[in-house]
Amino acid sequence: MRVLSGIQPTGRPHWGNWFGAVQQYIALQNEDESYYFVANLHALTTIRDGEQLYQNSLNTTMDMLALGLDPEKAVLFLQSDVPEVSQLCWILMSGTPMGLLERCVSYKDKIAKGMPVVTGLFTYPVLQAADILAYDSNIVPVGEDQKQHIEFCRDVANAFNHQYGEVFVVPEPRILDQSAKIPGTDGEKMSKSYGNFIEVFEPVKSMKKKVMRIDTDSRPMEDSKEPEGDHLFQLYSLFAEPDKVEEMAATYRRGGFGYGDVKKALAEAAENYFAEARERRTELESDPDRIRDILNEGAKKARAKASEVLRRAQDACGLKPPRK
Repeated sequence: MRVLSGIQPTGRPHWGNWFGAVQQYIALQNEDESYYFVANLHALTTIRDGEQLYQNSLNTTMDMLALGLDPEKAVLFLQSDVPEVSQLCWILMSGTPMGLLERCVSYKDKIAKGMPVVTGLFTYPVLQAADILAYDSNIVPVGEDQKQHIEFCRDVANAFNHQYGEVFVVPEPRILDQSAKIPGTDGEKMSKSYGNFIEVFEPVKSMKKKVMRIDTDSRPMEDSKEPEGDHLFQLYSLFAEPDKVEEMAATYRRGGFGYGDVKKALAEAAENYFAEARERRTELESDPDRIRDILNEGAKKARAKASEVLRRAQDACGLKPPRK
């Protein structure tokens, strides 16, 4: 089975990204053949500064490697280093009904948020379909809110296969377990849109300051408190060892503590949790040639597969002479 996922280089990962998605699809590299790409072509619809986009792409690559993505197990590459995907995108776009694109809720949502109305934003799902189909992807890990993108891809692939024969592998979504809402510093879902996030690689001093500013209730210190439903306890539970979590739960129920103590324990647990990743991130920053080598090697493997799929599509729709 082949797994594929793309990561947009539009910002640094935060705690919600890690626990809600990233750790789950990195784990898939141990089970299946995995392709992961930095979606810099998609990012062109929002980032209009060349230097920023390039640096963001390198940062995203380093972040993923530091967090455990292993180039010996998975293929890691830049989307733009595989031009076959753009060619395939045009082939798919030539037969994609406008009505199918107009029904995509992501476009409507982004326009509602005030994003510029550009063609790339409207046709984004077709490029995403090309990303998936170019590698004969069987599985695409996504959150429940992104399931429509995979359904769109399946519609496009099935329509092409119906017209020209069995050219594309039709992918299946693997819905990530996002049942536990990762709370932000205000108790709401952690999101860059809300400004309530803490980055995975945030400087330790800055991380601790944000933790100490996490909203809490005003119950007296001596009161017993139920840990379930408390967003500070929920965050602590993500980072601490099970025995420490049990101890903290008992402290909550016993009372006689201050939230400041919990915040200090959370900051310490979070620092320890990401300590190895921080060390790897620092090592990667000192060796930019290694990053480029990893991306180049990944692009070679990705292009080999994408060229094969593109040729099948070109043969089917008459862009290449029939093979004997």
